[in-house]
Amino acid sequence: MEELTIQQKLEEVRNQEENLIFKSFSNKDALEIGLLIIEAAKRFDKPVAINIMKNGQSIFHYAMDHTSPDQDLWIKRKSNIVLRHYCSSYYMRLYNEMKNRSYNEFYSASPYEFAAHGGAFPIKIEGSGVIGVITVSGLAQEDDHNLIVEALGKFLNKRI
Repeated sequence: MEELTIQQKLEEVRNQEENLIFKSFSNKDALEIGLLIIEAAKRFDKPVAINIMKNGQSIFHYAMDHTSPDQDLWIKRKSNIVLRHYCSSYYMRLYNEMKNRSYNEFYSASPYEFAAHGGAFPIKIEGSGVIGVITVSGLAQEDDHNLIVEALGKFLNKRI
């Protein structure tokens, strides 16, 4: 299988973001999506932490056995990227990589508050915009991102 270029990956992520949009989003939806991510994460046999935030409130959080508080810090830092730019943290990672620049330097963003690493995905409501973020920490950044995309595709019944 041939390796995708950064530009192709960016286009793929942008397509995911444009297609994985909700008509509405409830706390019950967060629970269902969180459980889908937990199930999908089990196949990696590595501990992950998952957080779903809506309107500034954490409405779902789960940390598998053997996770550490460091993963909660990663969740916060990756989530801050989404809340600042209204796109996935993986998109910002790839975008800055393509520009051959440091996210934190270019945006004058503290590395203690912002991490442009894959694993945080915006919750977008049709006609309203971003109202929250789903974040996974514990795997390689592309795998963190893909766990979310897979769960959202399944939940929204969309093939991405």
